[in-house]
Amino acid sequence: YFLTELTRLFQKCRTSGSVVITLKKYDGRTKPAPRKGHPETFEPADNKCLIRASEGKKKISTVVSTKEVIKFQMAYSNLLRAHMDGLKKKDKKSKSKKTKATQ
Repeated sequence: YFLTELTRLFQKCRTSGSVVITLKKYDGRTKPAPRKGHPETFEPADNKCLIRASEGKKKISTVVSTKEVIKFQMAYSNLLRAHMDGLKKKDKKSKSKKTKATQ
């Protein structure tokens, strides 16, 4: 479901706009960690990864467990390759001017 929604976000932003994707280690907590004065022992069952994507007001997220990482990463990388054609190229002129100025 996440990858299909991400595909829709990429297609929506093909002409203008941007999609922001963040990846973060997720330990299964739904409440914030307690302060230093109140220690709480919390051991996550396994390492997970929280992946969020947003475009304007539309936000989607998913949690990927260690067992599904390889499968998800393959599908995710194929999706990125398919939709990374709208990137802008850097100006090489400005870079060459900077190097001439420093010499």
